[in-house]
Amino acid sequence: MICDNLTVSNGRLLFAGQDTVELARQYGTPLYLMDEDRIRANCRVYTEAFRRHFGPGARPLYASKANSFQRIYEIMREEGMGIDVVSSGEIYTALRAGYDLGQAYFHSNNKTDEDIRYSMDHGIGYFVADNVEEIKAIEAEAARRGIKQRVLLRLTPGIDPHTYEAIATGKVDSKFGSAIETGQAEEITLFTLRQPHVELVGFHCHVGSQVFAEDVFERAAVIMLEFAAHMEKAHGYQTRQLDLGGGYGVRYVECDPVLDVDAKVAQVAAAAKGACARLGIALPEIHMEPGRSIVGDAGLTLYTVGTVKEIPGYKNYVSVDGGMPDNPRFALYGASYTCLLANKLDQPAEFPCSVVGRCCESGDIIQEHVLLPGSVGRGDILAVCTTGAYNYSMASNYNRLPRPPIVMLPGRQRVLCGSPPGVPGGSVPQRPVKTHKGAAPPGGLLPSSLLKMCFRQAAGLLEPFERFEKSFDPA
Repeated sequence: MICDNLTVSNGRLLFAGQDTVELARQYGTPLYLMDEDRIRANCRVYTEAFRRHFGPGARPLYASKANSFQRIYEIMREEGMGIDVVSSGEIYTALRAGYDLGQAYFHSNNKTDEDIRYSMDHGIGYFVADNVEEIKAIEAEAARRGIKQRVLLRLTPGIDPHTYEAIATGKVDSKFGSAIETGQAEEITLFTLRQPHVELVGFHCHVGSQVFAEDVFERAAVIMLEFAAHMEKAHGYQTRQLDLGGGYGVRYVECDPVLDVDAKVAQVAAAAKGACARLGIALPEIHMEPGRSIVGDAGLTLYTVGTVKEIPGYKNYVSVDGGMPDNPRFALYGASYTCLLANKLDQPAEFPCSVVGRCCESGDIIQEHVLLPGSVGRGDILAVCTTGAYNYSMASNYNRLPRPPIVMLPGRQRVLCGSPPGVPGGSVPQRPVKTHKGAAPPGGLLPSSLLKMCFRQAAGLLEPFERFEKSFDPA
């Protein structure tokens, strides 16, 4: 198995020690499963590695975009993780979980005025500013409040991380950040230092996602520290924090390598410390932003097989009751996954096929070139592994399909968000689904953007039935 929280018993797939076929029967499909113990274990690997190799001030920040709902933030709070957020919706959800926003870093390349006001209302710790316009907006709002707001500047180090083009973010021509190579990074740094209500604490970069290349983060660290040394020697500015972003890969298929996080962090630390010694500067407080590598292998998606179509001399199709609305990554990136027939793992996998979804799109594909048992047929349960990252968080209601519920495992099973019972064309859980509730954030008011139903749905702020009934126009 590609992950050690997957096992087999009596021909059935177990995930986090739970029978996936039974879970599909109990809750219906499509169904997201999340392994809470695995999420916590992954958090601890990072926090311990950072303390060991960088010292007590260093900290991993969970990249919320990978998977964002209330229980995730509760876990991050309990595990001592920082977080990065990119919207008022993520902030609101973190606040509902009781997360201290002073430990949060607000990213994105286009923060709205409302985002800035709302996050300051609730004590955002840091903005990671992408451009001069954002610095101006943060300065104006901080001046109005009579405060000094801490910021980092996002820079582009000009590194190709050798990943999917759509998730490579550190090259010079990226839409994100200010390029070191062009001189824009120095210009925005000097501009920021002149602002009376903004406190520049350091720099940030993010080279890409699903990265396995050996030296990507080491090279990024060296380039960023060389820039920091230049700013110190040329302008007297000393960098206190350096955030190297996220992007470590996870194992989706057997040919993907197994990532040793401790060894990777050790390599980055050695490169950073060596660069600081060579450049004659102090080592800043180092942060990184794991997201996929925190939650990716903690997730599994279950589907029910509907039709099996054989086209002699061409290809075979196995259709399931979900697809690109609950997992758009193949359509976006051609992403790889491991697919297993959860109720027939004692049978040889010898039937070549494409696993496809139910939507009216030829590109609605979960995975091509899959081998399943030859007996695959209607009613079988198909499992797609390593779906904890960028599945639920990117899910949609395309074709007016409800988003699947999330069941948190193991121990007492908790359904954190889900589809309403009795929805035509959707899966029907056998018992009512409830959202995981928490206290409202201080002030109790939603940002106005979240008053729009589409954003309230995305943030998981409504009960499941309300979410389905109210999120679509009546027509």
